Amino acid sequence: MSDDLAKALEALRKKTEGETLDGSVKLDFIDLGALRLDGDGARMDDGAAADCTIVADLETFRRMFEGDLSPTGAFMTGKIKIDGDMGVAMKVASLLG
Repeated sequence: MSDDLAKALEALRKKTEGETLDGSVKLDFIDLGALRLDGDGARMDDGAAADCTIVADLETFRRMFEGDLSPTGAFMTGKIKIDGDMGVAMKVASLLG
């Protein structure tokens, strides 16, 4: 695991601590790897099918985690791509927002 992906995982765990997600999402960091978020929390992606996949570069995810970029704004401007259940994507947006 790259240092950047490890830091992203730590940030995701802090951001979602104590929260639950009904469903599963794969956060695909372009060229770095992927993380998974589901009812069991955040971890490295295990390759299992997810209800939703969100794809973006590290900087876009960082800005969303830190609150500098809203997930909705990122989607509307094409900075992230979403495949799958939009309801799960909206739940993730509320966790990150």
